[in-house]
Amino acid sequence: MKIIAISTAFFAVAVLGTGCVSNKKFAALQGNYGELQNDYKALTDKYNDCQREMSGSSTRVRSLEEQIASQRAGLRSLQEALDKCLNSSSQGNVNISKLVDEINASNRYIQQLVNSKNKSDSLNMVLTNNLTRSLSREEMRDVDVQVLKGVVYISLSDNMLYKSGSYEISPAAGETLSKIAKIIKDYRDYDVLIEGNTDNVPINKPNIRNNWDLSTLRASSVVQSLQNNYGVDPKRLTAGGRGEYNPIASNDTPEGKTRNRRTQIIITPKLDQFMELIDKAPESAEPAPGAQPAQPAEPQTQG
Repeated sequence: MKIIAISTAFFAVAVLGTGCVSNKKFAALQGNYGELQNDYKALTDKYNDCQREMSGSSTRVRSLEEQIASQRAGLRSLQEALDKCLNSSSQGNVNISKLVDEINASNRYIQQLVNSKNKSDSLNMVLTNNLTRSLSREEMRDVDVQVLKGVVYISLSDNMLYKSGSYEISPAAGETLSKIAKIIKDYRDYDVLIEGNTDNVPINKPNIRNNWDLSTLRASSVVQSLQNNYGVDPKRLTAGGRGEYNPIASNDTPEGKTRNRRTQIIITPKLDQFMELIDKAPESAEPAPGAQPAQPAEPQTQG
């Protein structure tokens, strides 16, 4: 633009320096000069526009550079987070592996418990079948035989055995005791405990001090009946009384008192016989006809 202005000035000086010119030539020169002025103005406007565009481009470039820097910082943060995640995942895989091992160990232990329970249930079934094989289906209705942890419980209500408040065996109990004697004599090497139990009502008899005495006397009566009337070896028999302190029901109701007044005959195999039965116990056993299934709770007798 400076070149154009200088050229214009030299042109004017040259014209003036050559002397006068015709009006026609002057008008032409004036026209050329106006065109040059217009070109100059247009070029100046373009220059200013370019300057403004360059300034805006610089601003956009700075903004893009800032965005790039921000994105790079975010990328570094993501990379660091990814690295941490990979490290945590590796540690998590170790923890999961340990957890799987613990779960597998627990499953094996549970399976052992299940197998032990099946073995115990089978043993209980073998004992029940063996001890009740001499009884018919009809006889089993009068005798409650249960097996719990290898021990045989035969429970009889006091209403069946004794008169109220007495320890003398009633005549009606003879048939039942004969069935019990069959079971006991069938396994002559087993120990037998006769255990008397009462409710919590105090006894009022001149020759009986309390329920301890009553429960023990009743157990002793059963022992002597088994010995004297049914030929059970007395060396195998033990009489014991637990008074009112081993209830299986609440003493707050007549029904509960009736259930608590009971005599239990407990038949326990010796250790060598017990181990022999364990060896003979099958993986599963079907109950024999008339046999009562093994119960998971303490034996109870309906009074």
